[in-house]
Amino acid sequence: MNFKEFLQQNIVILDGGMGTLLQERGLQPGEQPERWNLSHPEDITAIHKAYFDNGSNVVNTNTFGANLLHYDEAELTAVIKAAVANAQKARELSTAPQEKFIALDIGPTGRLLKPLGDLDFEEAVTVFAKTAQIGAQCGVDLVMIETMNDSYETKAALLAVKETCDLPVLVSNAYTDKGKLMTGASPAAMTAMLESMGADAIGVNCSFGPDKLQPIVEEYLRCASIPVILKANAGMPTNVDGKTLYNILPPSFADITARMVQKGVRVAGGCCGTTPEYIKELCEQIDDIQLRLPRNESLAMTIDKKNTTVISSYTDAVTFADDPVLIGERINPTGKKRLKEALRNNELDYILSEGLKQQSAGAQVLDVNVGLPEIDEPAMLTKVVYELQAIIDLPLQIDTSDPVAMEQALRVYNGKPLINSVNGKQESMDAIFPLMKKYGGTAIALTLDENGIPDTVEGRVEIAKRIIDTAASYGIDKKDLIFDTLAMAVSADNNAAKVTLGSLNVIRHELGAHTSLGVSNISFGLPQRDIVNATFFALALENGLSAAIMNPFSAEMMKTYYAYRVLKGLDENCTDYIAFADTVQSNITINEKAVGSAVDEQLTLRGAVTKGLKEPAAKLCKELLQTVEPLTIVNDHIIPALDEVGREYEQGRVYLPGLLMSAEAAKCAFEEIKATLSDTGGKTKCAFVIATVHGDIHDIGKNIVKLLLENYGFDVSDLGKDVPPEVIVNETVRLHAPLVGLSALMTTTVPAMEETIRQLRVSAPWAKIVVGGAVMTKEYADSIGADQYAKDAMDTVRYAETVNDSIDG
Repeated sequence: MNFKEFLQQNIVILDGGMGTLLQERGLQPGEQPERWNLSHPEDITAIHKAYFDNGSNVVNTNTFGANLLHYDEAELTAVIKAAVANAQKARELSTAPQEKFIALDIGPTGRLLKPLGDLDFEEAVTVFAKTAQIGAQCGVDLVMIETMNDSYETKAALLAVKETCDLPVLVSNAYTDKGKLMTGASPAAMTAMLESMGADAIGVNCSFGPDKLQPIVEEYLRCASIPVILKANAGMPTNVDGKTLYNILPPSFADITARMVQKGVRVAGGCCGTTPEYIKELCEQIDDIQLRLPRNESLAMTIDKKNTTVISSYTDAVTFADDPVLIGERINPTGKKRLKEALRNNELDYILSEGLKQQSAGAQVLDVNVGLPEIDEPAMLTKVVYELQAIIDLPLQIDTSDPVAMEQALRVYNGKPLINSVNGKQESMDAIFPLMKKYGGTAIALTLDENGIPDTVEGRVEIAKRIIDTAASYGIDKKDLIFDTLAMAVSADNNAAKVTLGSLNVIRHELGAHTSLGVSNISFGLPQRDIVNATFFALALENGLSAAIMNPFSAEMMKTYYAYRVLKGLDENCTDYIAFADTVQSNITINEKAVGSAVDEQLTLRGAVTKGLKEPAAKLCKELLQTVEPLTIVNDHIIPALDEVGREYEQGRVYLPGLLMSAEAAKCAFEEIKATLSDTGGKTKCAFVIATVHGDIHDIGKNIVKLLLENYGFDVSDLGKDVPPEVIVNETVRLHAPLVGLSALMTTTVPAMEETIRQLRVSAPWAKIVVGGAVMTKEYADSIGADQYAKDAMDTVRYAETVNDSIDG
């Protein structure tokens, strides 16, 4: 039986942890666990065999960190070949009766992707593809992408595997205590993207014990139409007499995980701290559940198809249902002279500000169209999509008639996009549906074909049916099609609105598909267009309109929207309507140009930093330097902006990308004042030595902390990753640094952190030591002698400020 068939018919039991078991067998701090495939094959084989013997259907190869960023190609090939051979030997030696499969394990690179970090998306795809290629050639049964804490890196890994081989792919992410990925994605957003891209099972691993992961798993079960994974830690790590222990024992771990299997989890195993004993207990618990089920009922294998029409940004999902979705139309050059100039002149800041203003006005999705005949549309569309996603967390509608531009934009898009558009022409469907299948997405489907736009309801509905049937032949479900029945100008045809609305009604209520309209097209050629648009919008909503491509600056349109939601019972306690009513003067239509000018004029340096607008931040800072002292700019404008974003981040209203883009904007401003600040004798804050400890090749967290500390004025000495204790100690002594920051992602490198702290206490007793990373807890930090545990980058900054203040005091 192949793995895909097995997955459809069974509960799949994964293996447990690897790192802690290798430590027990002698893995030293600083050693790369993957090298043990070559140097200690008998140990790796024994661990795999123990998991098979205790009930695992799948064991992961010991290749979590095996990629081109950590090994050259020859070493990588040798390591992966040995890893797969060790797992295959374990399978041969095990006499346990269950079906057994081998998964190629792929973990994160340890680096953030651009624009937040320094790793290019295509480079990440190349790195993951090489690992997948070698593993597939060695004969693995499936691929397990796990412990990813960034949606963009997750997409790069899945895309790489899909482009390299046709093996089944399981994808599992690591979540923070806020129930989001490090870069902000919710389980709903990850489900939308990964399911649409063709993952075979999705879920959560690492992070916490199964008890604390329950809410995240339950959200996956609510959203997903494919099998859900739970691969939790054995609780949280503690340090007892120099040994790392976990606080959930096998019976409790198995009981909690098995209860989640009862709720619908289909793929279950263990992560950090779990052993073959945990898997044995889990198998026994699941077998007991199966025995207690009524005859002929099985946990097997009913997975509810949710039939949800959904798109996503890098943080959130937007669902198309009864509550209408507003798609902002302002990033489209049609009829917009200023936007055309911005596109021709590569003025990205103007385009980004248009996006920010529409978001503030209430748009839930942004249409992005850069089609001008005199520009390179593929390059510009890709660039605008990329830059918009750096500062705005709304999903985007990628709007182009150029399939090349469409594919390039879809490739860099971080989430599940809205694709505008496909139509009933065979040429259009043959171009767009393969892109949807590969990259994921929901498409706007126009009810026109080779014969043009039908002038009857029946004609447009017939095209919709044909599009649905053709999409199905590509493996695309009706739920990922949103039909635009084409609003035509009533000034040219008195029946135009009636046909559009009639088609809308049939497609929504009889075909059961969602709908959209470019609402303002209806009023071309008429005076006071907003009056017609708003009334047509109301009629369309009543006939089943799911989404409107519209101008969010139109007060008349927004009045209709908020009033409709109240009257349909979609606005609990009329809260949204009341808030909107407070901002609108009666009978006034907003002049978007005036509003836009006013917003631009009001943009301050503080506002540019909080919004993450890099070039405006530099420009405004340069202007301020003509009249304001550099230190005043720092203390009254830049630091307050960073503090504001930091508070929003700590309260869960801003995610890591927003925090980092604000820091980048502040950095651009600092560049303008650096020379002047030096001339005026301005000093930085105290020295701060920072490093990822010996043996740990992940420096995402450390790099984030460094960026924020520098923007708050600290003199940061970044020693990089995989840094021996002696190097950290020597640098601390050389600078007489009062602060040292240590980061560790992996359980296997915590002993190196403890040893570094021990040496610092001897040679630099004055230094305050702050620690952080995925495996750290406050209790663990206390047990290894740290002065402070930082749960995130802002926590580190806050602590550093108190230490610096005590020195200055």
